[in-house]
Amino acid sequence: MRTFLDENFLLLNKTAQQLYHEYAKPMPVIDYHCHLPQQQIAEDLQFKNLTQVWLYGDHYKWRAMRTNGVDESYCTGNKSDKEKFEQWAATVPYTLRNPLYHWTHLELQRYFGVHDILNPQTAGKIYDTCTALLQTKEYSVRNLLRRMNVKMVCTTDDPVDSLEYHIQLKKEGFEIPILPAFRPDHAMNVAKPELFNQYLKKLEAVSNISISSFDDFLYALQSRHDFFASAGCSVSDHGLEELYAEDFTGSEIDSIFNKVHGGKQLSETEQRKFKSAMLVHFAEWDWEKGWVQQFHLGAMRNNNSRMLQQLGPDTGWDSIGDFSQGRALSSFLNKLDSDNKLAKTIIYNLNPADNELMATMLGNFNDGSVAGKIQFGSGWWFLDQKDGMIKQMNALSNMGLISKFVGMLTDSRSFLSYPRHEYFRRLLCNLFGEEIENGELPADIEWVGSVIQDICYRNARSYFGWQSITPAQ
Repeated sequence: MRTFLDENFLLLNKTAQQLYHEYAKPMPVIDYHCHLPQQQIAEDLQFKNLTQVWLYGDHYKWRAMRTNGVDESYCTGNKSDKEKFEQWAATVPYTLRNPLYHWTHLELQRYFGVHDILNPQTAGKIYDTCTALLQTKEYSVRNLLRRMNVKMVCTTDDPVDSLEYHIQLKKEGFEIPILPAFRPDHAMNVAKPELFNQYLKKLEAVSNISISSFDDFLYALQSRHDFFASAGCSVSDHGLEELYAEDFTGSEIDSIFNKVHGGKQLSETEQRKFKSAMLVHFAEWDWEKGWVQQFHLGAMRNNNSRMLQQLGPDTGWDSIGDFSQGRALSSFLNKLDSDNKLAKTIIYNLNPADNELMATMLGNFNDGSVAGKIQFGSGWWFLDQKDGMIKQMNALSNMGLISKFVGMLTDSRSFLSYPRHEYFRRLLCNLFGEEIENGELPADIEWVGSVIQDICYRNARSYFGWQSITPAQ
């Protein structure tokens, strides 16, 4: 019987173990998509206790606690940090076979050297030990990144964001580049005219451009796109249920903008046409600047209207959706490709039923101009766990080239999430190791190890054009 979470965790044979320990483990981390709060990096924050770094804002843990019968006051409410941690510790034993069980104990081991199993009996000792460490300088936010060998972080930022902390960090010369990503979801959200027009006011303020027409709107957004580029941005990101690729004319979009700008409700068709137009404009700007565009597809958000009203979005009430993805994805990519304006693109899929669809669709637009130009992104959100990652890697392997894959990212708001890269790397090495030992792949450890290092680090470094700001390995 193996020991829980030992050094060969998830590595089920000698070849997998060699591939991980000699090739994957030493590679640095490029976290090219996350939601880390850049202000905390700029201020080099020190968390006061384990709850603050571990439970604040973590809707994965909140969902588990709610399912375990824990009252909301211990998740997002006014209970003390110690009480919230105790309820999480009481929940952890019941997360067996949920990835939270692995992540929890990996994080305790990798950051704090704690190998105890978290439960109500060990909660006090673990809380005190980790809290004491967090109050030392070695556990400041920047040192947490250094501890995990992170060499690049790309955050997620709205066009109206000031990027002041990115600019501050760059001026300061912090050795881990913290770069912004342009995420204009709010600029496309015309379902509620009142909210859209509130957003327009913010856009007017930061761009210093008066917006009274669709052309003004585009001009203001493009000025922000330019500003992001000046701050080191070379990546965009979109969180969508599905891609939108409706036919539209310029006069239609002008009319639709005037209607929503006037406070009138748009029809479903008008909303889809507007979103389709905006996606084309954003994609063309990305292509002009040589950026990478990312699309996170398939989340059905804010399902619980009562809790949305009470707590707001991003508090744990989202799920996998079952949207029809193929035709619109094909039309969108084809339009850009036909105009020779298709930027490097990563598509993240949330519904595992669409894995093969995504893998085969993206292969239609790899034109040989860039290795892995159109990427099938790693297992995302509900799929960034053992089963989801393996299914994504198998679909990519069977229908594309996993050797050109840009690998893992955290997609996290927590500075303790970097063991997810280790989790991914162990699964990756086990897949290759198993097939080598089965005689399905040649036992050329040096070559396979080099491919694994590419997937873990070098492919992303090259794909995003970050060779000059991340160290060579």
